Amino acid sequence: MLAKRIIAALDIKEGRVVKGINFVNIRDAGDPIELAKRYEVEGIDELVFLDITASYEKRKIFLELVQLISRELFIPFTVGGGVKSVQDMRELVRNGADKVFTNTAAVENPDLVKDGAEVVGTSNLVVAIDAKRENGSWRVYTHGGRKPRDLTAREWATRTEKLGAGEILLTSMNTDGTKDGFDLDLLSAITSTVSIPVIASGGAGCPGHFLDAYHAGASAALAASIFHYGEYSVNDVKRYLSNRGINVRRES
Repeated sequence: MLAKRIIAALDIKEGRVVKGINFVNIRDAGDPIELAKRYEVEGIDELVFLDITASYEKRKIFLELVQLISRELFIPFTVGGGVKSVQDMRELVRNGADKVFTNTAAVENPDLVKDGAEVVGTSNLVVAIDAKRENGSWRVYTHGGRKPRDLTAREWATRTEKLGAGEILLTSMNTDGTKDGFDLDLLSAITSTVSIPVIASGGAGCPGHFLDAYHAGASAALAASIFHYGEYSVNDVKRYLSNRGINVRRES
C-alpha cells in the first residue's frame, strides 16, 4: 500500500506566507523559505506554494521565488496561482518545481489540462478545485474563491481526469481555515468519482482530521494553520497516524 502523504501549504502574498478563514481574513504567517526549510527538517512529505492573488490580479507567478525554493529544498514541491498557459507550466518546471497546478485558467480553457499533460507529463500536473457547498451540491469557484462558476466539483473532477490531470487538489471553501475538519462529504464524493489521487485541503485542525481524510479516500492531506502557528508538528501527525495503522513515510 502506498504511504499516505502529509503536505504543508504555503499561501504567498507579497512575498509572505499568509493564512485566512473561508478564503478571507488573511493574516501573516512568516517567511516562505524559513517555513519551508523548517517543514523539511520536521519530515513533511511535500509542499504546495500558492500565489493567492496572481489570478485575481491577472499577473504571472513568482518565478524568482520558485528558483530560490528549488535551491534551498530537497523535498518535492508544487507551485500554482496564475498558471495560464503551457509555457507557464514549462517555465515553472524548468525553474525547479516538481509539479504545477492550475485552477482558474483550466476552468476557462479546459484544453490547458490536456496540453499541459502532454508537455509536463500527467504525473506533474495537478488541477486545483475550490468548491463551496450550495443547494445540495458543491459549486466550483475560481479567481481565489471570488468567482462562482456554473460547474459542480464532481463533474469538473471527472472531466479533468479525462483530460489528463494526474492529481486533484480539492479545497472546501466552507471548511478552509476553520480547523473543524475536512469536508468529508465533498471528499468522499470526489474520491468515489475519480481514480486519480486526491489531496484533501481545507479544515485540518488536529491529527484526527488527517485520519478522517484518509478514510474518506484521500491519498494525501494538506494543512497550513496548524503547522504555521506551531499547534502540531509534522511528527505529531505522523506518529498519531502510524499508531492507528496508517502507512506514512518515516518520521524525521
